[in-house]
Amino acid sequence: MTRTGDVWLFRGRSGADRVIRTLTNAPVNHVGMAVVLEDLPPLMWHAELGQSLPDLWAGRHQRGVQLHDLRDAVLTWGHRYGQAAWFRQLEGPVSREVEDAVLTTIARLDGTAFPTTAQLAGGWLRARLPQRRQETSVETAFCADVLARTYQAMGVLGDERPSAFYDPGSFWSGDDLALLPGWSLGPEVAVALPPKEPEPA
Repeated sequence: MTRTGDVWLFRGRSGADRVIRTLTNAPVNHVGMAVVLEDLPPLMWHAELGQSLPDLWAGRHQRGVQLHDLRDAVLTWGHRYGQAAWFRQLEGPVSREVEDAVLTTIARLDGTAFPTTAQLAGGWLRARLPQRRQETSVETAFCADVLARTYQAMGVLGDERPSAFYDPGSFWSGDDLALLPGWSLGPEVAVALPPKEPEPA
């Protein structure tokens, strides 16, 4: 059972997927975060170019930073986009204050545009320069940027690095992601998707 803060990771075979992994030297090309609140169904908080699913915060289809039904998002990424999926459970005190920080971040970032390839590469490289320690713009946001910003707001991840420093592979267990004391991520759990339902006649 997933809960707020769990990381969802995806690896695909398309040209765009390979470009992302090459630019970031990462084993995965997409990352999102589970948001599970009270009686709502589990949700997926992430950023993507597509607009296949309705954004549940804005109430419409949109590109960029989005909040989706988690099951629908995982099935879309698996069946439509051809992505393998894993998740990692977040261990730590997900209190009401932490949930409020998640909702505040969603309110601030939902609908933010997805960066172009040039913006993505430039932002990722600039974030690695020693003098770059201030936060980056919120005019655009990549999936790992969204997760890092949310983790920083939750008190899970420190802010000594700008959120643009992180790529999808930063949240894979082979990386050296250093969470703040009291928090940890479990190992990757592969997700077995149900068979794709036939298209209606």
